[in-house]
Formats: sequence, C-alpha cells, structure tokens
Amino acid sequence: MRREGDAVEYHAATVNLELHRTDTDAYLSGLSARDPAIYVVMRPGLDDQPLGVVLATASPYEAQDYADTGEELVEKVSMPEGLIAFIRDFVEKHHEDEVFVKRRRDKKRIDLEQDGIGDARIRQMGDVYRAPNGKKAAIH
Repeated sequence: MRREGDAVEYHAATVNLELHRTDTDAYLSGLSARDPAIYVVMRPGLDDQPLGVVLATASPYEAQDYADTGEELVEKVSMPEGLIAFIRDFVEKHHEDEVFVKRRRDKKRIDLEQDGIGDARIRQMGDVYRAPNGKKAAIH
C-alpha cells in the first residue's frame, strides 16, 4: 500500500471478524487491556505473498492458542474506537456470568478397607501387586 523508508505497509487480506456468545469472557479480557487489540493470525503464504491471513480475532485466548502451536504468526493490532464500542455492545448483550458451583465430596470413607493395588481381575497367587489378605495359600 505504501512505503516509508525501510517500512512497507501491505494490505494482506480482508477477513470477517466473528464474535461468539460463548467467548465473551475472552473479549472482556481483551477490552480491559491497556491497549485493546485485534489479533491477526497468519501463515506462510503461497505464490508471491510472504504471508497469508488465516483469521482475525478479538479473543486474546484464541490468539494465544494459535501462538502456542508455533505454526502461525500472530500479530497484535490496536483496535479502533468504533470496533471497541461494537465489541463492548456485543459483550453487554450476550455476556452471562458463569456461576461457580463447588463440588461436594462424597462422605463415604474409602480408606478404611485395603483391597490391594493389583488388578482385581487377575486371580493369581503370585500377583506381586496384591496386598496380602491374611490367608495362607495351600501348597500342593
């Protein structure tokens, strides 16, 4: 698109930004950053293009997943004010706080009876993993 000294600005692609209702926690995290950003995920391009754009996402979590694979290049691009407002409106409309439900433990004591650590399906006297049960084996 333009060149200034050593810097070259390319228009790599125009991609849709998809927002999902289940990812509003991630969007909130991105919006609360000092510099809210869109993350552009790219792979080595074909033909004369150095890079091909895979997607753009507002989710820092999704961007991190792509960055962790090491196969893609993830670039952080500052969000314009209009896009910040659009994503904030989307989050306000669709965000639902997830209620934390503490799992209750079973009151049954399982440590009172020692059954052994072997595989219960193995019926061998020589199972070295089985704890002795106090009975003497008959030798024939």
